[in-house]
Amino acid sequence: MFADSAKIFIKSGKGGDGHVSFRRELYVPAGGPDGGDGGKGGDIIFQVDEGLNTLMDFRHVRKYVAQSGEEGGKRRCHGANGSDLVIKVPEGTVIKDFESGKVIADMSGENRRKVILKGGKGGLGNMHYATSTMQAPKYAQPGQPSQELWVKLELKVIADVGLVGFPNVGKSTLLSVVSNARPQIANYHFTTLNPHLGVVDLGDGAGFVMADIPGLIEGASEGVGLGHAFLKHIERTKVLIHVVDGASVEGRDPVEDIKTILKELEAYNPELVKRPQVIAANKMDAVYGDEGEDGILKRLRQEFEPLGMKVFALSAVSGKGVKELLYHVNELLKTVDDAPIVFEPEFELEFQDDRSLPYTVEKAENGVYVVEGPRIEKMLGYTNLESEKGFDFFQKFLKNTGILADLEKAGIEEGDTVRMYGLEFDYYK
Repeated sequence: MFADSAKIFIKSGKGGDGHVSFRRELYVPAGGPDGGDGGKGGDIIFQVDEGLNTLMDFRHVRKYVAQSGEEGGKRRCHGANGSDLVIKVPEGTVIKDFESGKVIADMSGENRRKVILKGGKGGLGNMHYATSTMQAPKYAQPGQPSQELWVKLELKVIADVGLVGFPNVGKSTLLSVVSNARPQIANYHFTTLNPHLGVVDLGDGAGFVMADIPGLIEGASEGVGLGHAFLKHIERTKVLIHVVDGASVEGRDPVEDIKTILKELEAYNPELVKRPQVIAANKMDAVYGDEGEDGILKRLRQEFEPLGMKVFALSAVSGKGVKELLYHVNELLKTVDDAPIVFEPEFELEFQDDRSLPYTVEKAENGVYVVEGPRIEKMLGYTNLESEKGFDFFQKFLKNTGILADLEKAGIEEGDTVRMYGLEFDYYK
């Protein structure tokens, strides 16, 4: 089964926490801090796998989590880094933020490997926080948190030329005749459900990739039927071939069919109708006498050639007129940029570095609570507690960082004393 979309959850690894420990050796009764750093969390990486052509695997596994970094250890031991998680996808997969629908990355062209979520950095051990005034720090830095996201994967085929048209007009037959593709062909009254790719070889190194885009219907741009699922495969193509049933075997009007398709293309993405387009009037071997030249072909040419859309009469079954169509399409491709169409990123996950510098809250004797750590030292260094504005900032700092909450957890009561590096404050709610 072909699958061209999937919703999955991805999460990078958390950074390992820094460790708190002190050197304890024989004849070294008062060794300094030797807590090691935590390891880095694993990244979430997407990588193109040439052997894949469907997103089917993601229908069965929807959660992808990278390994977290290990906590630092004693004796300055660094915690092990978490392993990266590499997710393999087919070329042409577009990764989107599920909530906003914005493009995070397009795994096409030169973009073969992309880090989507970065693992958290490991925290520093207490050996980094020893100072002349604090020679035995009892705190270490926590590791950075992981990143997580629901993403939508969309596989958009990579082809130079797209065959578009209503069901049962002969697109699959044409593709099978001109390329190495072998789509399942029969006189079905419903559309092909999967896009098929084929390489058209014109000799002397000339050629291009052609895609049979599943049949469109009126209302496709609004999601009627499988409209959006089909239309997305047209977005990378550079030239469009409108295939119509010139013999009107099923009673369809080819002129109205093309107008309907053009309307759906413009409604889905206005840029699509600006690309070079050609009309292939298929099944002309079933048109008798002059009904072709003076009938449907004349109407098609009068209607669309003034718009720059050349009309070709052909029979995909017999091959008549096919070569002329292919060489004209090849010439059209020379007029457009030969670089692959790659969707630019629209969404960037900003990493919120919300890890704070460490601090500790400890209950001492006689209703005294000691708060210390690099974050407290840093705050006191740039805050003037003598001013009303500075003291107001200090109070908000204690509340916003969670220090007040930690004091309450430790059992502080009104009238108790809070001590910070030689400064003492009475606690009141």
